[in-house]
Order: sequence, then C-alpha cells, then structure tokens
Amino acid sequence: MPRASSKSPASPATTAPADNGAAVAPAAADKNSSIESIANDIATAIVEKRLPPGTWLREEALGRVYSVSRTKVRAALLMLSKDKLIEMIPDKGAFVCQPSVEEAREVFTVRRILESEVVRLFIANARPRDYQVLEQHIKFERAALRQTTTTGTVREKLLGDFHVALAEATGNKTLAELVRELVARSSLIAMLYHSSNDPHCSSDEHADFLRLCRKGDVEGAVTSMIDHLERIEASLELGTDKPDRQLDLVKALLA
Repeated sequence: MPRASSKSPASPATTAPADNGAAVAPAAADKNSSIESIANDIATAIVEKRLPPGTWLREEALGRVYSVSRTKVRAALLMLSKDKLIEMIPDKGAFVCQPSVEEAREVFTVRRILESEVVRLFIANARPRDYQVLEQHIKFERAALRQTTTTGTVREKLLGDFHVALAEATGNKTLAELVRELVARSSLIAMLYHSSNDPHCSSDEHADFLRLCRKGDVEGAVTSMIDHLERIEASLELGTDKPDRQLDLVKALLA
C-alpha cells in the first residue's frame, strides 16, 4: 500500500457538510500532486482517523484540493482500493472501507499468522541497530502516553507503527508491505468497532516482547506477539455486523 507519512495529524474536526478534501489539504500543499503522493496523503488521513470508515471521497472535491484532474484522483483512489482501504462502488463513488465483522476477524487471523513469521525472521536476522530502533520507538510511545496533549490518534498510530518497523527490520520488503497494509486495515477496524484497547498495555507488551527477542527466545516471542494481537482483537466490539452505510456515512470533514 502507499506508505503513510509519519507527521502528526491535524486537530480533530467536527463533521460538516463540506468537501472531504479538507482532511488531506494540509498534506497536499507541499507536494507535486503525483498519483502516488495523492494516494499517500489519503492513506495517511485514513490511518490517522481524519477520514473515518464510510467517508465519501468525492473526486471533484479531491481534484480541487490537489489541483489535478478527476482522472488523476481516480487513479489514486484505485491504488487505495487495491489495498482494501477504499471501496469503489459503481455509480456511487469511492468510500473509505467499512470492514465487516467477518473481515475484521480474518484480518487479525492473518496478522497472527504473518507476524509470527515476522518474529522468527527478526530474531534470526536482527542486528544491534534494529533493536536500538525498536527500543527508541517504544520510548516514543511512552513519551506520547505521558503527554496529556497527545491525541489518541497519534498514540494508536505509534503503536501500529511498531509492528511495521518490526517487519521492516526483517529485510523482507514484501512482508513489510503486507504488514503495513494489515496494520492500516486494523486501524479502520478499530475505528468502526470501537476498540477499548489500553495503549499503555500495548506499549508494555511491546517492551516485554522485545526483551524476549533479545534473549533469543523465539517461541516465547512468537507466543507474546500472538497473545498481544489476540488481546487487541478482544478489545473490539465485534458482536454485530457493520452498520448500514447510509446511517454510518460521514460525507465530509470541516473545510
């Protein structure tokens, strides 16, 4: 999927009947508005929860934001649809995906399988520098948790980025891309199904997991990762399927 940027999101906006391009406008201002950069900006807005599930992504509005043709916007949206972040509905338009309960469970099942292999590859190939990067990331997580001004979106993004950084450290680019896509889809799922995950608990689990990796305890680290992902899935309200689109649709964000 397009690589989401690491910058902090804009301040939360209230829903209003305005162009939803406003949610990504600040990111667009300093870019060349290539198809990939447009897709990157929209992906970042989705991951950072500025474009919630069900948001109608109007091609005309996004075209005005990026000063490009609707053809170029459509190409960017098509890229995102392949990554399961955007749903293209004939004769209706593009919408931020609203994963079903079944899809949500499938995503976490695949994450457990995939990230178990990530753990094994990481321990087998990690260098001291890789451990330092992940330890520094955990410090960033904890610093963000201590700051009362840090938004929940920033905290959750940092927690998800830990899994992406771990996959990147394996040196397997394809595996890292798959994890990045699944983490982004997990962010959508967390929004839609009201995750009650305690970010402090997640950060502590990241630290415990990394200690097991340093010891070379492969099976212990794999079990730790699986338990971590199972707890996150258990924090979701998956008792019922997704709400009807017309009831849940957020047409646009504040201009």
